Amino acid sequence: MIRQPQRLAVLQHGGFTTRFGKTGLSLLRYRGAEVVAVIDRETAGRPLREVSNMPGLPDIRVVASVEEALASRPTALAIGISPSGGIVREEWWPELRAAIRGGASLWNGCHTPLVSDPEIAAAVRPGVYVWDMRREPAGLRPGSGAARNLACKRVLFIGTDMNIGKMTAALEFDREAKARGVRSAFIGTGQTGMMICGSGMCLDAVRVDYASGAVEAELMRDGPGADIVWVEGQGSMLNPASTATLPLLRGTQPTHLVLVHKAGMKHLHAFPHVTIPPLKDVAAFYEMVTAGAGALPPVRVVGVALNTWGLDEATARAEIAATARATGLPTTDAVRFGTREILDVILADAGI
Repeated sequence: MIRQPQRLAVLQHGGFTTRFGKTGLSLLRYRGAEVVAVIDRETAGRPLREVSNMPGLPDIRVVASVEEALASRPTALAIGISPSGGIVREEWWPELRAAIRGGASLWNGCHTPLVSDPEIAAAVRPGVYVWDMRREPAGLRPGSGAARNLACKRVLFIGTDMNIGKMTAALEFDREAKARGVRSAFIGTGQTGMMICGSGMCLDAVRVDYASGAVEAELMRDGPGADIVWVEGQGSMLNPASTATLPLLRGTQPTHLVLVHKAGMKHLHAFPHVTIPPLKDVAAFYEMVTAGAGALPPVRVVGVALNTWGLDEATARAEIAATARATGLPTTDAVRFGTREILDVILADAGI
């Protein structure tokens, strides 16, 4: 669990111009104040705010190498790129070794464990560590449904597909709840969410028999000290390649669901032959699965978090209004227009 502020360097080679830079971009959005260096050969020398198109970031320029980044005295180097297959690229190893030798801990969300490298393992010392996130937590047990006994409200973000903004929506709700003085906790269930909040577990690194138990363990740790827990969703029940959502439903024992969808998306990204049903039907399906057709407590979808990235404001607002009419649910783009209407429903249910 890493809660204290850091001096972060982000390894982002090619991550500003390809779809593989999601982790680094999310770190900039949610931990940007802690970033002291960003490493990207393609955009080296340019202002970070210009390259990222994000206001409010530190007034620094992108550098080309770890050696240049070390001049900023980072306490940790985060791999901000998520390459296909999650394998650490061969050309990164010299930079990673240089970083840890230079005193920066390593944050790794790839499947390749950095501690498998003898030079990196030998450079670990007090205060300088390797955080390989895609490792199964120790001491896991199968799920038991224990989270249903927690007093806190438990909000799980579900989706119509993978990679459509479930983590981002959850973080926005957590941020707004905290701003209102609510005891709010975000639980990361993937490497990017873990880097942002400093704890959690990578669900895709857990054996299926223990997956709901791993989620439950996170709820039982953070839930007692919170009024509301926001759980990062993974995958989709509609996606034939996804197995992550059901363990999240069972381990979280949610009290509320928020449905996340990409505006205008008619079929799954990787499976064009799979058409996305009307969102009202998707919401009803998730409610039935969550409640186990009556075996478990009833849970409702309380709103739709619509990802309108790429749309101009007028079109985005029109899509939000159309979705609200079609579903009968409050709808927003949490990043562009805030979370107020849906958050008010959840807070009222929590008596806050």
